Amino acid sequence: MSRTDTISDAFTIIRNASRIGKEEALVPHSNFLLKICQIFKREGYLENVKEIDVGNFKKIKIYLRYEKKKSVISEIKRVSKPGRKIYVSKENIPSVLHGFGIAIISTSKGLFTDKEAKVEGIGGEIVGTIW
Repeated sequence: MSRTDTISDAFTIIRNASRIGKEEALVPHSNFLLKICQIFKREGYLENVKEIDVGNFKKIKIYLRYEKKKSVISEIKRVSKPGRKIYVSKENIPSVLHGFGIAIISTSKGLFTDKEAKVEGIGGEIVGTIW
């Protein structure tokens, strides 16, 4: 099976695993996706993130976070897709659920959350949102 959008695939794996109550999930490896997962960990949506070797290739092992047996991830979705990129200027960075969620913004300076991008005063591509 050919994968054209590993970020969407990873978001789907995380969404499905959190909905059925899995403690961990394996997603395809890329440096970009690893940085996204590290932001999710830093923001409290994941317990831990590790790179592991599976045979001849790498995967990212994600440990999902639960509070009172309920996933802290209510929704995770891809905004900008390979067929339709969504860019925002620094003035138009969206707020996800009035600040209760985060948007991942890919900028010329690296990956930022929506709050960090506003502080830096830089716009970019909206990769996805999580709440």
